[in-house]
Amino acid sequence: MAHDLEKLISRAENLLDRIEHLLPAPPPQIDWSAHAYRWRRQQGRGHLQSVQHPHRIHLSDLREIDAQKRQLVANTRQFLCGLPCNNVLLTGTRGTGKSSLFKALLTDFADDGLRLVEVDKSDLVDLPDLTELLRNRPERFLIFCDDLSFDADEPGYKALKVALDGSVSAAADNMLICATSNRRHLMPEFMRENLETQYVGDEIHPGETTEEKISLSERFGLWLTFYPFDQRAYLGIVRHWLAHFSIKRVTPKLRQEALQFALQRGSRSGRVAWQFARDWAGKQALRGS
Repeated sequence: MAHDLEKLISRAENLLDRIEHLLPAPPPQIDWSAHAYRWRRQQGRGHLQSVQHPHRIHLSDLREIDAQKRQLVANTRQFLCGLPCNNVLLTGTRGTGKSSLFKALLTDFADDGLRLVEVDKSDLVDLPDLTELLRNRPERFLIFCDDLSFDADEPGYKALKVALDGSVSAAADNMLICATSNRRHLMPEFMRENLETQYVGDEIHPGETTEEKISLSERFGLWLTFYPFDQRAYLGIVRHWLAHFSIKRVTPKLRQEALQFALQRGSRSGRVAWQFARDWAGKQALRGS
């Protein structure tokens, strides 16, 4: 009898060992002392992963977007003070500082309790779980979705609509959803959709497809648009970043090379200005070494 019992216990232990390998590992302990996080999925379970070395950039480093910056900072101050504020959508030209603005907000307002949580588009379906995790925390969280766009029938599309304005559950007052996109309405727009437009007298009524696309973007209460930089603005940003690398004198030759650098990339943007300044500063340092 004892031998049979030992054999049964041994088989049970072996079975438990095999089952444990199939079960998802427990989520890692959350480091609430961090300032930035990523929402990650592992074995079908989401968890917060702290970012130990977030990208540090200050609001003062972002040039030629002062109007957008003022509105975003004002909305963020309201959020930090627990006052009414709006979810944020930044759209427009690539490389003009949309994503960098949210990183700069974290740098400048982290001491006031601001935190940043980056969520990939594919993980937006987990927003209800993330909300319950953060709802009772004392910090104020920006839920950040970068370069957001959807194709038809993607699950994250409806999940985001519900999270913004449509769930039976009240939104957490310590969370603000913030997104950037190169698409004004976050979804592709097709010529055939114009055929759905109806004209009633002097009024224009967009078709159902267009209305559906607009219904997501209009749920963001603060909607800021970014435009291409002209040559003057681009060179001003180049000058700023060159000064960051301790290059104070902008010669006509340097100016010409900055313009050629932008021409090769087909864009005069803050990102291209930063890339040129890094390239120039690196080459000068190498020549002097």
